[in-house]
Amino acid sequence: MPPLEHFACALVTGASSGLGEEFVLQLAPRVDSFVLVARREDRLNELATAVRARFPDVKVEVIAADLAEPADCGRLIETLATRGLSPDLLVNNAGLGDYGEFATSEWLRVESMLRVNMEALTRLTHAVLPAMIRANRGGVINISSLASTLPIPDFAVYAATKAYVTSFSEALRIELKDHGIPVLAVCPGPVKTGFGEAAKRGGGDEIPMSGAFYVSKQQVVAESLAALVAKRPRVYPGLKVAIAAAVITALPLCAIRLMMSRRPRR
Repeated sequence: MPPLEHFACALVTGASSGLGEEFVLQLAPRVDSFVLVARREDRLNELATAVRARFPDVKVEVIAADLAEPADCGRLIETLATRGLSPDLLVNNAGLGDYGEFATSEWLRVESMLRVNMEALTRLTHAVLPAMIRANRGGVINISSLASTLPIPDFAVYAATKAYVTSFSEALRIELKDHGIPVLAVCPGPVKTGFGEAAKRGGGDEIPMSGAFYVSKQQVVAESLAALVAKRPRVYPGLKVAIAAAVITALPLCAIRLMMSRRPRR
């Protein structure tokens, strides 16, 4: 497999921890500069310092933004233009979850999830694509989920937003094929990143997940970058997760409904 191409500028959202941080660490030898985006500016600065120490020639821009706020998303796009930053690799990693029945959810939390998982991802992609198309080079990595293949009770909105991400990525990939710009949907199963804790409601139950399906964030990112090189449309990191995805996609809808109705719940 050929090595990952070198990128002039990689924009990574949700870069302060988890998969976003790991993408930055694994991409660092292959980029000239980064734009790191997340809410926690202190964590971004710590990561930026670590990258600069290990790779002195890599420039790192830190932009603190809450992508659940449309104004912050707009300010991020304006800042890119003001600073002359034109990402040729976009990693849409930022995402939110909410575990519990939809009827008892807090609307502000649901709205934030919709905005981050779908609206901000779409808006940022729309903002950076024209420059990639003019150059006939670049790449887009959208972090979706194995959940995108299933209607999941207690995770109804989250799974639906990830179904959007996967579908959007597939269509965009076809549109950009003639421009040589690969679009990858990354669909991991459970990963120990702190996502589960953040998705729980205050004092709520643990999210039921089988420990057998956990994949490290290092493996998720490594398989994602390999899939980008291979110009694959989608990747399910981890052998067991990939097998589960193959089984799920082969099942008729009636079987999926039955399976989800018997899924362990809170």
